[in-house]
Amino acid sequence: MAAQAIEGNMGTGGAGFGANPENMAVLPKIHEALEVVYNPYSPNDARKEAQIFLEEVKHTQEAPSHGFRLASDQSQPPVVRHYALSLLEHAIKHKWADYSESQAATLRHCVLELSQNVSRDDPPYLRNKIALLWVEVAKRSWVGTWMDMDSLLVQLWQMPDSVVHKELVLSILEMLSEDIFNGEDTVVSVREGVLSKASVEIYTPAAVLAETFPNRQAGPEVRCGDEGWLGRVTGLLRQCLSGDVQHNEELRNCAVRALAVIYSLMPWVIPNAVSATGCVPVLCEGLRASHVEVQKASLEAMHSLYSRTSFVDQEFLDLVVPLYAPEYTILFRQLFEWSVTNPEDLDDDKYQFSKKLSEMISFFGNYMDRRFAVLPNDPERVDFQGFLQLLLLVTQSQSLVVSIPVLVTWTRLLMNRSLGPSISNIPTFVGPLLELCSSRLIRYESLPEDTQDPTYLFLLEDTDTIPERHAFLGNYRRYSSQVIENIVVLKTSGAMGHILSQTEDILQHLYDNAPGFDMANYSKTSQAVLRVDAQATVIEAALKGFGKWRANNNGPDHNREIALMEDSIESWSNRLLGMTFEDPLIRKRILQLLVAFSTSALDTKPDFMLKVLEHILMNWPRTKPRHQVYTDAVRELQSESMIELQRLASKMPDDLLNAYDQIAAKVDEMVSSFHMDEKRQINYRTFLFTIIHRTRRLDQATKVQRLQPFIDPITSQWQDGRLKQSLSSYAGFCELMALDQAQNYLASRRMHEIPDWGSVDLDAEGQALQAELEKRQTVLPLRSTKSFLNCSIDKIDKNTPPYQVSIALWQAGFPAILPELLNFMNHAHASHTPENWTGLPPEMRMIVGRVLTDRFWQAGISEGSKDEFYARVLEKKLTLEGLASTIRGSIRFVRESCYAIIYCMTRLDMQFYGFSELPGPLAHALLADSFNLSTHQLINVMNLVRYLVDNCPVPLRDHFLPPILAACCQQMDARIGAEWMKLEQQQAVQTGGEALTEEMKAESILRQLTHASIMMAADFLDPNRANPAVDPSNQGEDARVYPSLRKFCLMNSSIVEPLLLFCTHAIRWRDSRCCAVILRVFRSIIPEFAVTEAKQQNDATSIPTGTASIIREYISSDVVKACITSIHEPYFVELQKDLASLVATILVTYNKLTTTGRDVLLSLPNVKASDVDNAIDYMSKKDTSPRAQRAAILDLLRDLKGVSVSEMGKLSKSIGVAPTKNPLARRPARSKMAQQFMTAPPPTNGASRPGGQPTGNGPDNGAGDGLEGVASLFEL
Repeated sequence: MAAQAIEGNMGTGGAGFGANPENMAVLPKIHEALEVVYNPYSPNDARKEAQIFLEEVKHTQEAPSHGFRLASDQSQPPVVRHYALSLLEHAIKHKWADYSESQAATLRHCVLELSQNVSRDDPPYLRNKIALLWVEVAKRSWVGTWMDMDSLLVQLWQMPDSVVHKELVLSILEMLSEDIFNGEDTVVSVREGVLSKASVEIYTPAAVLAETFPNRQAGPEVRCGDEGWLGRVTGLLRQCLSGDVQHNEELRNCAVRALAVIYSLMPWVIPNAVSATGCVPVLCEGLRASHVEVQKASLEAMHSLYSRTSFVDQEFLDLVVPLYAPEYTILFRQLFEWSVTNPEDLDDDKYQFSKKLSEMISFFGNYMDRRFAVLPNDPERVDFQGFLQLLLLVTQSQSLVVSIPVLVTWTRLLMNRSLGPSISNIPTFVGPLLELCSSRLIRYESLPEDTQDPTYLFLLEDTDTIPERHAFLGNYRRYSSQVIENIVVLKTSGAMGHILSQTEDILQHLYDNAPGFDMANYSKTSQAVLRVDAQATVIEAALKGFGKWRANNNGPDHNREIALMEDSIESWSNRLLGMTFEDPLIRKRILQLLVAFSTSALDTKPDFMLKVLEHILMNWPRTKPRHQVYTDAVRELQSESMIELQRLASKMPDDLLNAYDQIAAKVDEMVSSFHMDEKRQINYRTFLFTIIHRTRRLDQATKVQRLQPFIDPITSQWQDGRLKQSLSSYAGFCELMALDQAQNYLASRRMHEIPDWGSVDLDAEGQALQAELEKRQTVLPLRSTKSFLNCSIDKIDKNTPPYQVSIALWQAGFPAILPELLNFMNHAHASHTPENWTGLPPEMRMIVGRVLTDRFWQAGISEGSKDEFYARVLEKKLTLEGLASTIRGSIRFVRESCYAIIYCMTRLDMQFYGFSELPGPLAHALLADSFNLSTHQLINVMNLVRYLVDNCPVPLRDHFLPPILAACCQQMDARIGAEWMKLEQQQAVQTGGEALTEEMKAESILRQLTHASIMMAADFLDPNRANPAVDPSNQGEDARVYPSLRKFCLMNSSIVEPLLLFCTHAIRWRDSRCCAVILRVFRSIIPEFAVTEAKQQNDATSIPTGTASIIREYISSDVVKACITSIHEPYFVELQKDLASLVATILVTYNKLTTTGRDVLLSLPNVKASDVDNAIDYMSKKDTSPRAQRAAILDLLRDLKGVSVSEMGKLSKSIGVAPTKNPLARRPARSKMAQQFMTAPPPTNGASRPGGQPTGNGPDNGAGDGLEGVASLFEL
């Protein structure tokens, strides 16, 4: 049988492939060309000509014959034989479909003969190439015309005393598994069903298949023997590990090969097969091996198995529980201790091993959480404390990347209702874990760059960019806080007592063995500040745990325990209140803690809250202009004082109401006694407003009566005739804001002739102008309106008394406010159009963009730290650059105040959306002049549009949204498209230094804007987004079914046209993240336009057939063309699968309705009509999977596909010597889990509010985008 299997006629002339003696003359030419290619002294022209010749040979009819002849001749040089194998590879990959059955069989027999004749003397890359040829043939003909492949593999496997043939079979088995189950080969995709079934058949023991699938139908007979390849490979691995893998290279290589096969099988193989073959104990023996390569490969294979999360109870008992035994917990502990390395002299093998081992141990811990109900209560089978000690050891690793997988496991175990109490009763775990998580809450990203702390050094090693580092540390702090919170829930008294006493000790010894506080050399990231911040974060986590304990514990003595705990916490908090600190950032964190105690653990003790209130009111920090960094920190404290004041009012209004008169009197006294800026005055008034607004002790009428005096003066300001007159024209707006004076000053100083504005100090007139610009902002009604509106709607739900009070307060004021508010916004946007600056001569108007361009610091791009950036900005205040900053600050204040006010108005529902004439003017004011806004300013416009849509009552969508959405899509499409074109032009010109930094910042912000706009479109078209409940009282008609927002957008022709244009253009923008999102959006909406008249009659919310037909044609033409163009470009190479999927979806869905998509494909070069029709027919079959559909498109476009930039310029893989294939070389340096930890969690509350106000009040988790504007730096 073996002889028959390897017979072929290639060696005797290659019948069927045109081989004859006359064509043998090409062989010497191949030798000569290869010699030229690899001779380092060959001229470039000669080398290029030789390469072209070698590529041309592949396309000849005789290429397979030449390839077999040269490859089978062992006297040929390896370079020649490798090229010869590439001729066979090209024939198999690119011409297989054109060969007759006999030619294909001949080609297969050639590969079989080469496989049988492999020799230990052959270089590894030749043997790997032969294995690749086998796999390529198998993908095309196995379980088709080739049925005995498994038998042939077994024959090779059983060849006596031939390790090289076993290694060849192992390579074939690994590649076959990888390509069929993990690859994206189009050939495999088309035959996925038969190949995957056959693979399961030959890799799995027959007994396991019969037991697991007793009723399965017999398929084609493809297997040889009952053992299955998993059993054979496991047996071989067992034999290898019983030998000396440390010193026997052949044995070691064979073991690593076998482990690579097991690695490739573990994600998909039947778990019972793993148990039946005894694979796991053998892998554990691999971990004990005396060579690191074998250990690493064993760990990779085990990691691949246990990363699966779907084991049922019996599989858990068979595969996971044995590893909880003392034998294995000791093994894993020893392995982890062995893998510890020094960050200053890093052993990369050990470090990567420890990362992977940590992840695998976390899998075991997660399974213990999920399957605890069936965990045996047998100490000999489950070493519970030994396993917990292992988890603690790994968590204590100096590397946070090694520690974090198991840290997450601790959060799960402690929250488990059965495991958590058991763990908490073992002090040897809870105490060290609490200490560890507390110590890890320090902000490592703020440590000095020369820090030698091992954890910091590991962090630098593991993170590539500053934003990535911030995101990772934000995740680590989040999980550490969760562990602390869970420990406090389980051991409330002991944990809280320890944390509070530890904090007190830290605060009392802040400056021991360190320089004391020095205002002149103040640092925002001093050790004292970082220690206090970390400990405050510990307390915040503990307070969450205390709150859960207090709410959930219902024991008989619970109330007494609560009272004792609250008294203890109050006593401690009073001591904290009595401490004094000079550092403003420490005072800020202490203030946050005091308010947190008042509103959580001590919310039943109003006397303490009143002490905190008095502390806030009576301790107003003062700035020291000579010390800019200290002054900046003081401003942070001042701002935080106002935020915490508001938090007290919103959280504890009933208790504050008892002392309202005294508080109001004190506030009035402070306002009249001190020179207090407008912002602080408004904050005090909104504090009083919130107390009345949120209290539950007053009825609605009384609230409105007492709150109206706060609102009436604001409404009166908007009705002022002088304000209306000023806002009636852009010139009047400039006079109102003193922008006319600013233009005159800029013109008189001829600023367009000054290259460095920061080097020119302001004269007295300039400083007076700067002061006037800042003063003009204070007389506008914008800040007070924004503040009181925000207090009226912040964190309150509809159908609550405070919401109804807000409606009553503002319903009379909106008609007076809205017209002037739109004028403000219109003029603020118009200020970004240089032609409107008529006070400047035409030749100076080019400086308008420079004047109005915000300066910001971008993590990983800007030079220096954020604090250094702020310091540079502050230093320039009294220069021409500072004046420009004040000018743009004035315009920004108006613009973003308008956004914030409109956002707040949208929360009041019909009071805003009920104005029938509002949509057109609002769309005009918001979007008409937005084209000249900078890219990061447009992000706020995006956010506002999103809120306008989200908050619009469903019955009013048809009236309100079309003009806004149409204008938004048109403007964003035009602007973002123009910015991408501009960026491409800039990148075509080589730059360096500051110009390159600015280009990088521009690209970063453009990507943020693109992402914001794409996510907005995706949100509007989300198929899972349901309509909010409609209030019948607001409908004015009987309840009826309204289309979803998605259907509404697609049904409305004025919206869908610009929206689809925008989405189509996004396919071509060079942002892979955004392109991937928009491709998913398109795939989801394609079926919506497959509408016929019959369907429309049965669905009142379906898209009109006329509209659907037009859109179908557009999608079948323009969208398909955009996808094909992107497939052709190297940048989109990683998205080729997604692009092809969309094209396939379009063709399959619209195939019976239009031929436009087919026509587009036929217009491409070298694409045959028969191939297109065959592909469409194949894709349209019901049993064709999406993967196979995608593969069909990629196969059609195979000659058009782009190659990644990294592949460009390389020699063809078929020309030259490939490196020895390492089975683990393609493993990513960073695992999937590790990459997830490097990514910030998605926001839970959407985008930030318009006007730059965040929607949440919590501390920064380090997960921001790194963009820091300077909007409020120069505000008074």
